[in-house]
Amino acid sequence: MNLRLEWVKCPICGNKTRIKIGQDTIMKSFPLFCPKCKQETLIDVERFLIKVVQDTEPDA
Repeated sequence: MNLRLEWVKCPICGNKTRIKIGQDTIMKSFPLFCPKCKQETLIDVERFLIKVVQDTEPDA
C-alpha cells in the first residue's frame, strides 16, 4: 500500500503547518492553526483539495 502524504499549507501565508493529510483524508470545518502567522482558519479537506470555509477572528 503506497499512501501519499502532504503537508497542509496555511491559506494565509503559504507556509507548512503541523498537519499532514493523506489521499483519503476528509475534514469538515477543521480549525487549522498556523504557527508562523499565528492565524486560525476553518478549512474543508477532501482528496488534497483545501477550501477555506471562513476566517476566524483572533480572540481579543
